[in-house]
Amino acid sequence: MSRYAAMFERCRAERRIAFGGFLMLGHPSPAATAEMLDALIEGGADMVEFGIPFSDPVADGPVIARAGKEALHAGVTPDDCLAMIAAFRARHPHVPVGILTYANIVVARGRAAFARELAQAGADSLLVADIPSIEAGPWSNDFIAAGIDPVLIAAPNTPDAALKRIATLSRGYTYCVARSGVTGTGEAPRLAHAALFGALERLGAPPPVLGFGISTPAHVRAATEAGAAGVIVGSALVERAVRGPDALRSFCREMRDATSAPRLHEVH
Repeated sequence: MSRYAAMFERCRAERRIAFGGFLMLGHPSPAATAEMLDALIEGGADMVEFGIPFSDPVADGPVIARAGKEALHAGVTPDDCLAMIAAFRARHPHVPVGILTYANIVVARGRAAFARELAQAGADSLLVADIPSIEAGPWSNDFIAAGIDPVLIAAPNTPDAALKRIATLSRGYTYCVARSGVTGTGEAPRLAHAALFGALERLGAPPPVLGFGISTPAHVRAATEAGAAGVIVGSALVERAVRGPDALRSFCREMRDATSAPRLHEVH
């Protein structure tokens, strides 16, 4: 059983959804990164997603884009990120680790070669944010061959043909956007996702995890009620990381505590 499958099974047994935390590798500084990543787990994260900093992050809002820019200015490279992933895996052998980056990073190292490097470092999945599903087939095949789950993005307005591709090509979980636009805090997500979740389940897609704009315990409870299998919180955690591990750990606990709701939908 994969780490993702085991994690979702455990969450179902505990009658709650999964809490995922995102941080940018190398932020708020390369030296502080390990402590921040550990704070996610100490705060209760069931799964993690790490960003590899890139100069033109088209899916990132201002908080995450700024974190990536600061990491780049500090000299963080993909090799540094692989080392950080490997060190995290050694400390946390059972936590599912997802990587989010952009096509330029992957192509520069070679698609299959980069996937193998991630697998050797201990990562479980890779989401390439600027590759649409219509182009994702060869990427997905290379990732799976290397032992990396390809994660694709779905939205309530994704056409049926694209949803079929996403369901066929994805592994681990399906990243479902909670709102249009880019990542960030402030604007409440619009969780009219019943049709999307139903379609993904009928197509046999991996469990739906909501991201983009999930930044308060109320948002987590709303995701639970909407039928999500989990949430990924990014910008709100990146903001706390600047304040130090205690602030990050405390906020994670608040968000984790919200993953159980009175009317928990059965997730699959």
